[in-house]
Amino acid sequence: MVKKIDPVKEEEAKEKPRLRIKLRAYDNKIIDNSAKQIVDAALRYGVEISGPVPLPTEIRKYTVNRSSFVHKDAREQFEMRIHKRLVDILNPTQKVIEALTNLTLPTGVDIEIKV
Repeated sequence: MVKKIDPVKEEEAKEKPRLRIKLRAYDNKIIDNSAKQIVDAALRYGVEISGPVPLPTEIRKYTVNRSSFVHKDAREQFEMRIHKRLVDILNPTQKVIEALTNLTLPTGVDIEIKV
C-alpha cells in the first residue's frame, strides 16, 4: 500500500534555510543586550526569528589549596558561570547577513554562527 503525501505538507517537512546564532558570555546582562541587538537588527528587515532562547548555564568549579603543601584541609573554591543564548533566523536575506556582520557587540561575548 502506497501513501500519498500532500505537496503542501511535503514542503513544510523540508527544512527552511536558517541562521543559528549561539552566544556565550560570562555576564548575563551583556549577553542579553547582545541578543537584543541581534533580534532588533533582524526585525528591521522583516525576517522571522525564534529566540533568544536561554540555554543551560555552564558552571565550571575549581578547587585550589589555600597554602602550599602542609595545610591540605585549607581549600578555596572558585566557579565560572558561562551563560548561553540561542537565536534562529529563518529564511535570512543577504541584507540581514550584512547587517549582522556590521554589528558591534560588546567585548566578552563569543558568537558562533551556523548556516
